Amino acid sequence: MRAHTVTVLFILTCVLVYVTLLEETPQDTTYNTKRGIVASILVFLCFGVTQAKDGPFTRPHPAYWRFWLCVSVVYELFLIFVLFQTVRDGRQFMKYIDPKLGVALPERDYGGNCLIYDPGNTTDPWHNIWDKMDGFVPAHFLGWYIKTLVIRDWWMCMIISVMFEFLEYSLEHQLPNFSECWWDHWIMDVLVCNGLGIYAGMKTLGWLSMKPYQWQGLWNIPTYKGKIKRMAFQFTPYSWVKFEWKPASNLRRWLAVLGIIFMFLLAELNTFYLKFVLWMPPEHYLVLLRLVFFVNVGGVAMREIYDFMDDPKFYRKLGQQAWLVAAITVTEFLIVVKYDPRTIMLPIPFFVTQCWFLGIVLILSWTLWRFFIR
Repeated sequence: MRAHTVTVLFILTCVLVYVTLLEETPQDTTYNTKRGIVASILVFLCFGVTQAKDGPFTRPHPAYWRFWLCVSVVYELFLIFVLFQTVRDGRQFMKYIDPKLGVALPERDYGGNCLIYDPGNTTDPWHNIWDKMDGFVPAHFLGWYIKTLVIRDWWMCMIISVMFEFLEYSLEHQLPNFSECWWDHWIMDVLVCNGLGIYAGMKTLGWLSMKPYQWQGLWNIPTYKGKIKRMAFQFTPYSWVKFEWKPASNLRRWLAVLGIIFMFLLAELNTFYLKFVLWMPPEHYLVLLRLVFFVNVGGVAMREIYDFMDDPKFYRKLGQQAWLVAAITVTEFLIVVKYDPRTIMLPIPFFVTQCWFLGIVLILSWTLWRFFIR
């Protein structure tokens, strides 16, 4: 690894020397500020990729996961900066990233006419179903496929999937796009998109758990077909660890699983509330980049949480990626609270409050019975 660190340092130094001695600095303050910030981030990423501590994953290469660890630090610092701005300045600051941002955008309402078959529309009575077939359908499927690979437990995935639909019911008075038809909630989302994604994820997990993990050097493989297969398997895990959460085994694991579910749901809600308070359209590339970011850091964070929970004597502190993901999720929520407290504080309908109160009482009662009375 020493050659890589020296090589990166040499290339970085050459680039800085070129910019300093050979390139004429433009007389544009805004452009220079943007380029200086980007250059500072790139230098930090170069340092982190070569010098940061390795995490639990080694494939396709440890440097890949060190890169995303450093991106987590940069993202958290960006969120802290946005958090310390006024609401107006924070929204207008997004214009420096994309001039199209900083403008209030209406939210799409997914409710309205909830007839599956609309006899009043003679041209296409199934138009309500086709209207819901947008880009979010494959996104839901792919998202839950990846979440299943991250969580590695069918029950936890289904609980989070169903709980989020209840959250959408509970918060549709705050965000209009939470107002969906009943069949959109339970058939399109839970059964079709989420359910098929979880099923495909569990099948992949089964294949990964049964796959033999015996690695051979690329140059020791005689055939080209074997070399190509070995290169493809470079993007699979080096070894496999089956997650056995066992939430009912002791109080510590039970509270840990509840905390994981809570943070997952909070991160899901942040997706919708952040674009609402920062005025970002759902199809904007920043929304997609955030999802790509969580896809890459989520698996590492979950593995570190599992190791910390499963073997606390060996793993005496929470992993670095898990720590950052938790901090990012909380900071995102604090931005939402600061930027639009009026929406967050809209009174929840009484019957919804009763349902959540009943659910909390049932969880507390079961916890007392399982771990203290029984």
